[in-house]
Amino acid sequence: MLPCALGMLLCMGATQQTTVVALSDAFWQVATYVGLTLFLFYYVSSRLSEEGKWVGLLQRDSRLQVAFAACMGALPGCGGAIIVMTQFVRGRHSFGSVVAVLSATMGDAAFLLLASEPRSGAIVLIISWGIGMVYGWVVDQIHGTQFLRPQANVVPSPHGGSPSVIRARRFSLEGHVWRWVLVPSSLIAALGSLHYDVDAVCSLPDDTVNTVGAMLVMVTLVCGALRPAQSISLDVDLRPRCMPTLFNRVARETNFVLCWVVTSFLAFELFVLWAGFDLTLLLAAVPEWTILIAVCMGFLPGCGPQIMVATLYVSGLIPLSAQLGNAISNDGDALFPAIALAPKAATLATVYTAVPALCAAYGFYYLFE
Repeated sequence: MLPCALGMLLCMGATQQTTVVALSDAFWQVATYVGLTLFLFYYVSSRLSEEGKWVGLLQRDSRLQVAFAACMGALPGCGGAIIVMTQFVRGRHSFGSVVAVLSATMGDAAFLLLASEPRSGAIVLIISWGIGMVYGWVVDQIHGTQFLRPQANVVPSPHGGSPSVIRARRFSLEGHVWRWVLVPSSLIAALGSLHYDVDAVCSLPDDTVNTVGAMLVMVTLVCGALRPAQSISLDVDLRPRCMPTLFNRVARETNFVLCWVVTSFLAFELFVLWAGFDLTLLLAAVPEWTILIAVCMGFLPGCGPQIMVATLYVSGLIPLSAQLGNAISNDGDALFPAIALAPKAATLATVYTAVPALCAAYGFYYLFE
């Protein structure tokens, strides 16, 4: 539906220029860096991951479990948090580990923040990691390591048997697109970040880069819309020698982030265009309420709403304290398996994350902003 809606906005004279600029900014300022960051992250992690080491860490005492859970949560994306949640429902981790990983993780929004504002992203991740680890230890001291711990079991595949794994040998349509555009788009985005006029440097007509950026957004979103539905929820084999699979996953997650970024950018720009009111003034006028709203947004499952909050911060519409509160309170996609397999623990852990999120956000605001 999103490509169709964008096509309609591009065909309307009143919204055409606003839409082109928003799509271009979303691609050159966000999507390109997210795609590059994802590629580097997945390529390096695929070389470093060794199952024996992970299993050994997961079977240590509760304090090490909490520390390990916080570290896994601090990793960009939702994979580390989902691993910890899986270990909890198998009875191998304490409830404090769940609280630690949900406090430390900010899901796919971390990729956006690190790609667009690396210094702020590092600050948020480090604070979230430290708070998650300490808070997890405190929760285990209060409730004990056996609190809400499920009986040891094996989580079955949704369709029975062992979990499905894709070992792709071919590039998907969207994987092909990102395979060819990642390097040149990264170079153009870097020139733009260094405040070069790319149109002038390359002797191109005015607004060529904006037009190309908008076109690439449409192409990537259409390719994502044509992706087979069954490939969305399956795990992926990311061995470094399997480059098609790696690019396919980079494309899939980059397009997911891009969808929400485009939605956020356009929602803001169209609101200003049609209402004639600068939303920045409202958000800046009541930062205390902005922080509370950002923390409450973190209670929503999934990464989409959290990417919207990160987009608002990257755009300069909300303070870093609001982004910090959202990062601690949000649980990313890890909350979905938790709700399905351990709903009581998932609900209570989500409520628990509100305490450090509010304390850290308002403390940061009053001390540093």
